[in-house]
Amino acid sequence: MKKKMNDRTTQKKGLPPSPPKLPIIGNLLQLGQLPHQSLLQLSKKYGPVMLLHLGGIPTVVLSSAEAAREALKVHDLACCSRPPLASSRRLLYNYRDMGFAPYGKKKFAFLVNSISHSSSSATPVDLSEKLFALTASVTFRIAFGKSFRGSDLDNERFQEVVHEAEAMLGSFNASEYFPTVGWIIDKFSSRFQRLERIFHELDNFFKHVIDLHLNPQTKKEHEDIIDVLLKIEREQTKFGAAQFTKDNIKAILMNIFLGGVDTAAITMIWAMTELAKNPRLMKKAQNEVRKFVGNKGKVTESDTNHLLYLKMIIKETLRLHPPVPLLIPRETMSRFKINGYDIYPKMLLQVNVWAIGRDPKYWKNPEEFIPERFIDSPIDYKGQHFQLLSFGAGRRGCPGIYMATTTMELALANLLYFFDWKLPYGMKEEDINMEELVGLCLTTNKKTPLSLVPIKLF
Repeated sequence: MKKKMNDRTTQKKGLPPSPPKLPIIGNLLQLGQLPHQSLLQLSKKYGPVMLLHLGGIPTVVLSSAEAAREALKVHDLACCSRPPLASSRRLLYNYRDMGFAPYGKKKFAFLVNSISHSSSSATPVDLSEKLFALTASVTFRIAFGKSFRGSDLDNERFQEVVHEAEAMLGSFNASEYFPTVGWIIDKFSSRFQRLERIFHELDNFFKHVIDLHLNPQTKKEHEDIIDVLLKIEREQTKFGAAQFTKDNIKAILMNIFLGGVDTAAITMIWAMTELAKNPRLMKKAQNEVRKFVGNKGKVTESDTNHLLYLKMIIKETLRLHPPVPLLIPRETMSRFKINGYDIYPKMLLQVNVWAIGRDPKYWKNPEEFIPERFIDSPIDYKGQHFQLLSFGAGRRGCPGIYMATTTMELALANLLYFFDWKLPYGMKEEDINMEELVGLCLTTNKKTPLSLVPIKLF
């Protein structure tokens, strides 16, 4: 009876269908430990446009390509705002972030050399750690004009801080869902203290790097993003329009790290995991790279333009394991309709990319890893095909797509060109753990690190 009353209410108002909700907390408990997976199951019952009540926040969840297209293309302007979430407000300097992107070629040679040491002793390599270090190093080079290694936030500590920041952005914040009393819960759960600690650690680091760029005695190899941003700040100050400050610069740097480090590494880890689980596909990819590159002894960016099967592997990985399974939420700014349902201002809009990538309406055998499905297929991840929305679409599409895809293509091509790979400790393909890390996170981290034994060929 309660469900019927709830259904009648949503139908009467023209709102999307909604699961029954509890008093005060609404549908929060139905998110489970892996929200994108729980939302897929709910969408099978309530449809691809579904209304959830997360505490006091009405949230519309979109789980089909058609619904995503209506929101992100047809009504892009009506829902291009971001909701005022406490964690992102603090970590992104009150929403002063943007996005940027290129890369450093020597980093890929360092990746190969670091793995080669393990190859000589036939010991397993933690590819998860290696690929995170690579993407962090590339990102450091772009943003700071310096290497990741030997920096103030080195290796393990930097990885911890980035993961903590991502966890805060993706975690439950009581004050957002229960504005009147939630701040009390956050205070006693030490959430505020943790958020402030992470913010100040990263803020001090960014301030130090900016000060180095302002120091005329600092030697520079080339102009980097901070140099460009400081130039913008100086020009605005000169003409009396100082709206772009050092906090804007810090927020952009934060955006680069959160968007550029983990997401590319996670995609590469899942790609190598799927190839390790499917030796035939691994061999096919290796043959393509080695045949084209030949005896040159290195893989260049221009080479990757010709590695069509590798590009299919990356597309299939982004489909089956999107690094950000739920696109960063948007906030609606005006009233419009999706699939005939009324969407009102100040609603959260959440696109379940993970569900769309597993929809049998668009993908045959969606749970299987089949790169060949992209042969002669125009579908791409650049925001024009809503079946594959790994980088979003519209005004809020990911600005770092070029940096991410270039890094992934070059890194994977090098791993496939220089090494054969086998499972450690007599493991079998079916023993590989394919579970995702549990928790309210922005990204779909692999639950266990990927360790493989490299065999160097060149």
